[in-house]
Amino acid sequence: MSPNTVSEPRSGFVAFVGAGPGDENLLTLRGADLLGRADVVVLDQQAHAPLLRHCRAGVEVVDISADAAENSISLKTLQDAKSGRTVVRVCPGDPSFFSSVVEEVAACAKADVDFEIVPGVPPATAVLTYAGIPPAVAVPEFRIVDAAQVDDWARHAGCEGTLVIYNGVAEAVPIAKALIAAGKPDTTPVAVTSEGTTTEQFTVVSSLGRLGPDLKHAGMTEPALIVVGDAVGMRDRLSWFETKPLFGWRVLVPRTKEQAEGLAEQLRSYGAVPEEVPTISVEPPRTPQQMDRAIKGLVTGRYEWVAFTSANAVKAVREKFEEYGLDARAFAGLKVAAVGGATSRALVEFGVKPDLVPTGEQSSEGLLLEWPPYDSMLDPINRVLLPRADIATETLVAGLTELGWECDDVTAYRTVRAAPPPAPIREAIKGGGFDAVLFTSSSTVRNLVGIAGKPHNVTVIAVIGPQTAKTAEEFGLRVDVMADRPSASALAAALAEYGAKQRHAAISAGEMPRRPSQNRRGARRRFK
Repeated sequence: MSPNTVSEPRSGFVAFVGAGPGDENLLTLRGADLLGRADVVVLDQQAHAPLLRHCRAGVEVVDISADAAENSISLKTLQDAKSGRTVVRVCPGDPSFFSSVVEEVAACAKADVDFEIVPGVPPATAVLTYAGIPPAVAVPEFRIVDAAQVDDWARHAGCEGTLVIYNGVAEAVPIAKALIAAGKPDTTPVAVTSEGTTTEQFTVVSSLGRLGPDLKHAGMTEPALIVVGDAVGMRDRLSWFETKPLFGWRVLVPRTKEQAEGLAEQLRSYGAVPEEVPTISVEPPRTPQQMDRAIKGLVTGRYEWVAFTSANAVKAVREKFEEYGLDARAFAGLKVAAVGGATSRALVEFGVKPDLVPTGEQSSEGLLLEWPPYDSMLDPINRVLLPRADIATETLVAGLTELGWECDDVTAYRTVRAAPPPAPIREAIKGGGFDAVLFTSSSTVRNLVGIAGKPHNVTVIAVIGPQTAKTAEEFGLRVDVMADRPSASALAAALAEYGAKQRHAAISAGEMPRRPSQNRRGARRRFK
């Protein structure tokens, strides 16, 4: 039976979806769509668990990494499809490239079960691109072989272009010797890349004649690709992934999850692996009556201004509005201030455009520098509402009072120390498993040390400003990086600049760039 591609199957069928080379973001749109409609997903959960984020709640997951009985898995796949369920079988790379699922596809055809094969981005092109090696640029030939199926390497020694070898890392040195024996020059460039397209990617560049000593201490394991040919020589100019400023850095983000999302995405763009560890839990105030009165006053015209000093304050007011059946229209006639970009974005999402956002320092001090003094001729009301955290400083209240305003400083939410993170996280913090920690406030310093202990001395400590730096130093931490302005985005950028300088210094000294965690005693070392 021919494969039957259908967008809305009326009966069960099986989709063999290529997962791509390793980077979860290289999954095709068709693959993501099918995962979103799957009743059953069959995959190696250890390798492809991140793809499950595309699935709907309640999907049945069959983990083949924990079940060696492949025949029983295939039988279940057929039974599920015949019962009308949509089954997605996730395959490594591209199902058409040296795949082990050919027999499963054949079994569907034999059982008269509809199926579809969704190509994935093949490692043969993606890993080379991520390693800075053009797969087929200005070369007469691009050849892909599976080392497990090659008996005579003499057949491939004559390849005039780029030779890509799957499943050969364990026999890389014998393969190189066989190619040389068959007439390939021993000076032919070779690159071996393991864990391609992931933040664990590692590439050794050598030649056929020197591959043995160059691989000796590299610790290369599958999945890996061997690339032979002159295209390897272009890596110095085209490498873009492994040269990111924080490539492979494991960065701890000790914040509330809501606050960490944008920061984590920015860190990923620098090549880092962010790990969000909540140190602060945001909870409602113990006595809600104060907020109830404030919302009533906001609606009845008690205030001229409302000043928001955090996204959490916006969230607290928004939740109160929803409780009373109000929306952003209740802000009509009010002037609204936001302490910075993140708070301003939260207001815009609420439907409120702030009238005042500091153009300079994004802090209470920055807000005060631009806040207008009270003028009885221009301002009909002299009162400002400040919905804030229970631990907020008095700086803003004192400054506004000096400008002639009266302030209702209202507790909109409480910040309390979060529960300790899991034991592996605590051990990584104290043992140097993290390359950097980003502290965005003094409270994140105090709370992280309180729930997990002090970061190891090899870990880079990055802080958002002088006050946070002072607190870190009080806890005996060495501050390595400080943002040039008090924002989380500027802090991430400062860490990236620090990482880029460290990388450049290592290369200038003729050394392999190393992550901070690789400098601790007992850390795994890789040499070129």
